[in-house]
Amino acid sequence: MTTIVLPRPIPTGHTRATTPTLVLENINTPPSDYRAGRNLPIFPPIELPTEKPDSPPQSPPSKEKDLAPCSLLHPPGPYKSRSIGGSTIYEISANEVVAAVDHNSSQPLPDPSQVFPWFHGLHPCNPIQQAFFIARRRNLRKTPKCLRGVTIVKAGGDLTCSRLKGALSPAEFLLRDEEGSVFREIDPKEGFSVRNFQIQAAKSAMVSDIIVYGDKLVAESLAKDVAAAQQAWRSAHKGKGQEILEYNTFLCTSRFREFEEKHPEIVATNSRGRLTGKVIDFFQQERIEMCIMTKTSEIHHNVWLGPTPDHTIDPSLLGVEEAQFDIFIECSDLGHLNPATLQEIAENPNLGDQPIYLDFPSSGSIMPPTWSQTEADGILETCKWLYHISHGIASAEAGKDEEGDSQMSSDSTTSKSGGKKVLIHCTDGYTESTLLGLSYYTYVTGLPVPAAWLDLHKSRHRNFFAYPSDVALLASIAPRLLSESPVNVGRSLSEITELASEEPDWIKNMDGSLPSRVTDYMYLGNLGHANNPDLLKNLGIGQLLSVGETATWKSTQLEEFGSDNVMTVQRVQDNGVDPLTGEFERCLAFIDRGKANGTATLVHCRVGVSRSATICIAEVMRTLGLSFPRAYCFVRARRLNVIIQPHLRFSYELLKWEEKLRRGSQGGGRFKRELEWPEIAREVAAMNKPYAR
Repeated sequence: MTTIVLPRPIPTGHTRATTPTLVLENINTPPSDYRAGRNLPIFPPIELPTEKPDSPPQSPPSKEKDLAPCSLLHPPGPYKSRSIGGSTIYEISANEVVAAVDHNSSQPLPDPSQVFPWFHGLHPCNPIQQAFFIARRRNLRKTPKCLRGVTIVKAGGDLTCSRLKGALSPAEFLLRDEEGSVFREIDPKEGFSVRNFQIQAAKSAMVSDIIVYGDKLVAESLAKDVAAAQQAWRSAHKGKGQEILEYNTFLCTSRFREFEEKHPEIVATNSRGRLTGKVIDFFQQERIEMCIMTKTSEIHHNVWLGPTPDHTIDPSLLGVEEAQFDIFIECSDLGHLNPATLQEIAENPNLGDQPIYLDFPSSGSIMPPTWSQTEADGILETCKWLYHISHGIASAEAGKDEEGDSQMSSDSTTSKSGGKKVLIHCTDGYTESTLLGLSYYTYVTGLPVPAAWLDLHKSRHRNFFAYPSDVALLASIAPRLLSESPVNVGRSLSEITELASEEPDWIKNMDGSLPSRVTDYMYLGNLGHANNPDLLKNLGIGQLLSVGETATWKSTQLEEFGSDNVMTVQRVQDNGVDPLTGEFERCLAFIDRGKANGTATLVHCRVGVSRSATICIAEVMRTLGLSFPRAYCFVRARRLNVIIQPHLRFSYELLKWEEKLRRGSQGGGRFKRELEWPEIAREVAAMNKPYAR
């Protein structure tokens, strides 16, 4: 087992340039690698190749003859052929389409070394992309001959209804004009990227047998154009002295109704434009996983946190039934402070039997230093009246003596019988509601903000993400939250001041939000989290797995943590070249060790979205038995406010990992991919598009 090597002890008081000392006011400031909000991270630049690249040389590829792809569509002899516009087209029925797709999903994928960097996109006019990849593998400028996929295309291109699993629109890969039809040139002409997910479906179509379905006349015309593009593709390669596999075009003669009636498992969207649920949809799956992660739970008497009730989601995933609540407070960017309304509810509890719907400003929307005293007062008043409502205190004057001072004590916070149930909610169950959730939890528990933060995460098992403005605001109003807390009645001003100024070591050295809890025994984070051993200790994290990066601690910190509890995967850059599959089993065995010892492991790289996310996905696939698409959505939903981005090669390796797991003891030798590579990449690209610049 490789452990962290400390080049030199860090003198007391020394602060690394990348890990500044922080105080409560900027505890949650994102590292420079992040943009505010749930966005794609900004990745560190990748150095162009030198004469001696840092990346270790890859193993030589296997002979392509040993990797000959197998398909029910090749050779096409069993299928009836016909000539359309001078091109040979093969007819195929719905039953045969399903058989071909099913067979293809059980075939092993080529080794990553056989198809990368071709999948990255190597446009001849892009010197940067060419220089980086071809310097390492010159032989892979050619189209691989180990690929034979099955691409389904809907004639007409409308995919909002009658869509088969993995179906493409013709415009995604085909260029049709008066001069003829050719495959689109989709390799990027400019820039450098190892995350060109958006081109994978089109690239895969070029190395696939293509099945066209839809309206008869439109489908026949499209099939003719596809066959012409395939012929042009072969001719272009032949002109360069390169032979490629011969791919064919098939025309489905069955109506879509036959797929709906006899093969619903391959129908993604039915003829009425509704998702069938038979084919995984990444957007819906992420939403489901988000609801599971933020499942509604009670953080204090009659006050709950959770996702916004969604009638498209199974209520059991949300935690409770919507009808259980009397008051709904939705936190959003359009929300307002409503303490007066809450006061009216508290003083007049019999306002009717119908639920009451209120709103509250989203986390991050009250910005320093522009917030007003009115806004600060509004947050305090909101917490106070929520407490009255949830505990059934009918009057604002209840619990006060003749001089108006509260009589509540720390061991008696009024009767817990009665009261109304309140749900604080937002779309994802944590982002927009964090400010109100943390404010109320600090108020109702009387804990200092750092302690409340930690307790809400650990004891109440809530995940949240506080923006820098939220933390600054909480630091500003902390003395009032604590002084007015029913738990702190009787404490002196000096005691309250001391509580409000509490600043533990883990906060002083924190350069971002809490790491993301993927499972109870595995967290996903960045290098800043790894460089904060006090934070790890407070979170119950007793192991550190560094993927391609090295944490730097003081020697005393390493001794206290234990060098055996630290493991480093070396020489793996986020460059689209270095493989990671070979490290999976060693990494997962290390995570198993921590789990067996009752401790959690922090898995990190630099940013916490690619290399470390890949390891976490591999672990979720192994332990939960999830397919790669489902494990991807599982981890993505739990990486708080950061979009995970394993690059193309890592994603492909995870699809191969699924194959290995299911061919092994988990699958009993039987294997079938839930989704194919082109569709997975296409879904990832679509999910990330809203967050891109």
